Amino acid sequence: MKQRLNFSNYIVLLAASAFFIFPMVAAFEFSLRINEGKSYGFANYRWVFAEDGFATNLGVSFRLALLTAICVLVLMVPTIVYLHLGGARWKRLVEFVCLVPLVVPVISFALGVGTAFPTFLQSTVYELSFLYVIVSLPYTYRALDVGLSSIPLLTLVEASRASGASMRQTLMYVIIPTIRSAVNGAIFLAVALSLGEFTLAVLLHWDTFPTWIANVSQGHILNAIALSVLSLFGAWVVVMIFALAPKSLRSNKIQEATK
Repeated sequence: MKQRLNFSNYIVLLAASAFFIFPMVAAFEFSLRINEGKSYGFANYRWVFAEDGFATNLGVSFRLALLTAICVLVLMVPTIVYLHLGGARWKRLVEFVCLVPLVVPVISFALGVGTAFPTFLQSTVYELSFLYVIVSLPYTYRALDVGLSSIPLLTLVEASRASGASMRQTLMYVIIPTIRSAVNGAIFLAVALSLGEFTLAVLLHWDTFPTWIANVSQGHILNAIALSVLSLFGAWVVVMIFALAPKSLRSNKIQEATK
C-alpha cells in the first residue's frame, strides 16, 4: 500500500520546487528583454548562435566529454569488477586514490602536466580529457561501486563462465547490461564535469566551451543570461537522454521478445 503525502510534505515539496523553478523562470524572462527592457524577443538567443566560436568550442567540449566518458568506462569498470570479485584487499587503497582529487587543488594537476604527460599529448587539447578522468574519479567510482554492490556479481560471473563465455564476453554482455543505470550515471557525471570544467582549461590555455562562455559574457549581461539558460536546458536534455534511453531499449527488447 502506497504511503500518502501529508500536508507538511506538500509544503516542503512546493517550497523546494519554488526554490529551483522561480530563479529559472526569472532568468528566462530577463534573457528575453530587448530594447533596454521595453520589449521581449529572442534576439539575445540569436546572438549566442551567431557569435564567433560557438560551434567550434562547443564541438571541442563535446569531443573532450566523449573521450573522457570512454576512458572512465575502460579504466573504472574492469577495475571495480576485479575489486568485487577477488581484489577486496585492494579496495580501500583504490577508494583512497579515487578520493584524492577531492582534496588536491586543481591547479596542482595543471602544474603537474608539464612533467607527467608526454610532449605529444601536451601539444593537443585532448590532454584535458585525461585530467577530467582524474577529477571525475570520486564520482564515477562511487556510482559504479554502488551499482556492482547491488547485484549478485559472483553468481552472474560463475553462471556466465560455466556457459562457456570468456571474461571479456561476461563483462560486455552480462555485467555491464545488468548495471546499465550505474554505467549511465558514471557517464553522465563524467560528461557533465567535462562540459563544465573551467579552471583546467584556463590554466593550460585551451579554448573550450566554458572558457568561451566566460569571454563572450563580459559586457553582455543579457546575452550571458541567455547563454546560461541554454546551457541549463542542454544539461536537462542530456539528463533526460540518459534517463529515458535505457527504458526505451528495454521496452523495445520486450516487444521483440513477445512477437
